Amino acid sequence: MISLAGRDILHSWGKFVFTGVGLGLLIGVTLTMAGVYRGMVDDAKVLLDNSRADLWVVQQDTLGPYAEPSSIYDDTYRGILGMPGVARAANITYLTMQVRLTGGSNPRDVRAMVVGVTPDGPGHPGQPGYLIAGRHITRGHYEAVADIATKFALGDRIRIRRNEYTVVGLTRRMVSSGGDPMVFIPLKDAQEAQFLKDNDAIVRQRARTAQNPMLNRPGVPGLLDAVIASQSTNASVNAVLVQIEPGADPDVVAEPIRRWKRLTVYTRAQMEDILIAKLIATSAKQIGMFLVILAIVSAAIVAFIIYTLTLGKIREIAVLKLIGTKNRTIAAMIMQQAVGLGLIGFVVGKIAATAWAPFFPKYVLLEPGDALRGFVAVVVICVLASFLAIRAALKVDPAEAIGG
Repeated sequence: MISLAGRDILHSWGKFVFTGVGLGLLIGVTLTMAGVYRGMVDDAKVLLDNSRADLWVVQQDTLGPYAEPSSIYDDTYRGILGMPGVARAANITYLTMQVRLTGGSNPRDVRAMVVGVTPDGPGHPGQPGYLIAGRHITRGHYEAVADIATKFALGDRIRIRRNEYTVVGLTRRMVSSGGDPMVFIPLKDAQEAQFLKDNDAIVRQRARTAQNPMLNRPGVPGLLDAVIASQSTNASVNAVLVQIEPGADPDVVAEPIRRWKRLTVYTRAQMEDILIAKLIATSAKQIGMFLVILAIVSAAIVAFIIYTLTLGKIREIAVLKLIGTKNRTIAAMIMQQAVGLGLIGFVVGKIAATAWAPFFPKYVLLEPGDALRGFVAVVVICVLASFLAIRAALKVDPAEAIGG
């Protein structure tokens, strides 16, 4: 039996291959979109892994510190250290901002998450788990450890708000839930960067406070000075990261903290749900819509190409019918052509997605499971898309084989 699909492919292989490459680029975009979503989920999980925490203690009734703002007093961790089941507790601040590289011949701004940590060395909650170069922060001021995605180098001078910091260490894959690289600085400096007002605002606030008649009462000396002094101090952090004792149940440890400290406490499972189900939910829906649209477009392209190729060989199909070829054989030939086009497209798309994924500004995670599901989807789409051409082929009158 003559293979009409193979014969037609060999006869017009240029058109077939170029169509497969075009379809492959579209499939590559589809696989990349799935990889972008997987990368967002992985960024969220990496953020939690890098915090090295079992519990997150945040401001009451907030989804902090990642999905919502959270502010608690920086002496809260002392009371938490005394709670049963708590092994370690450390203050932390998070602030996403532009960090400016001031030294060198190419000053530039980098979008980063600035993390304020206590300089206690590796293993402590909030500290980067490992370094690929340099050392950890050892001083209380003006030192920084940066993720290599910032393109900073050891010894670089960077500006955060009004202070400059020296990069003393480099780490890898320390990112926020949005994929921004992290820059770690001492906690006191981070508190100042996040919570302290600029000099002009402080002067205006002091003048406004000095005009308050309740603070200028003769019988209460020093009250005005005390209030002004309190306005110039920084006593807030975004969260307290807690490590529990080995074998302890996170939910059991968290309950007395919620009850007695009047704070909200999240376990790892709860924080992961916040990041994935709430923080990136809208982005996930948007990516899902793009995947649906791309699938529809891919199906339309395959249907159009196979239908066009089928119409171009109506006479050959009529000859096959005239010599007694069964309809299912003709349908199988057309379906083979559609699936072959899809296979070429999938191979091209997988190669393209793998090649350009590292150049994306955010992490793209191409999982084998997604590739397998993509392969099945491509085959199914090609089979469905061939039905239009099969229908046209089955309507061909054998008399056309001997017609003019």
